[in-house]
Amino acid sequence: MSKKKKQFEVAENESIEDCLNRMKQEGYLPVRRTERPIFQEIKKGGETIYEPVGRQIVFEAKLIE
Repeated sequence: MSKKKKQFEVAENESIEDCLNRMKQEGYLPVRRTERPIFQEIKKGGETIYEPVGRQIVFEAKLIE
């Protein structure tokens, strides 16, 4: 049983192009790209500040039929 949809996350040491090539090798075609910010919690005095430190890129892909 194969999945028709699958999510591919761009790894930390991987370029977007590498991720797209990996999708293609598995027989999937990208249909949507989602980016989520990654925050770091920093405490200054009594305050908590959230600073963006990176981003997570996820591609939703469907099986090429």
